[in-house]
Amino acid sequence: MPVAVIFLILLFLTGCAHGDTHHELMISTKDQKMLLLEDEKPVATYRISTSKYGIGDRFGSYATPTGELFVCQKIGDQLPLGAVFKDRKPTGEVLRPNAPGRDPIVTRILWLKGKEPQNKNAYARYIYIHGTPEEKNLGKPKSYGCIRMSSVDVAQLYDRVGKGTRVEITNESLRKIVRM
Repeated sequence: MPVAVIFLILLFLTGCAHGDTHHELMISTKDQKMLLLEDEKPVATYRISTSKYGIGDRFGSYATPTGELFVCQKIGDQLPLGAVFKDRKPTGEVLRPNAPGRDPIVTRILWLKGKEPQNKNAYARYIYIHGTPEEKNLGKPKSYGCIRMSSVDVAQLYDRVGKGTRVEITNESLRKIVRM
């Protein structure tokens, strides 16, 4: 059986089947920005935060993986902005932006799965695009591997993209990528 067919069967069985062909996300660790493309046209730019430990995919590294990934699961339908998650389940607690104290995952989760050897561990490492209450740190590398966004932005993005949305994470500038 061809490898591509086996890959598609595995995606289907894990609930990660590709479905969204109209959207694409380009993430620049250099710029700390994300670009949403719709039908190959830029439609939104978001300030984000990637890992303070740099790029990579090794277990225990807390780095942000690079390369081509896709949205495998979406978690958080209809929850309020600032809803706190523990182990991908809402706790019932809601935090406002820049609330003092801890820094949990909030609002929505877009769980990523890698498509290349350089990001093959992303899913098992729980690499997400998710909301953060530490919105003051957006635009700076401050995460532990995930891509953090403001609650308003991640809720909007969550509603716009589906499972299977292609995600490209690069250390290049978005300006350079868009020109290409």
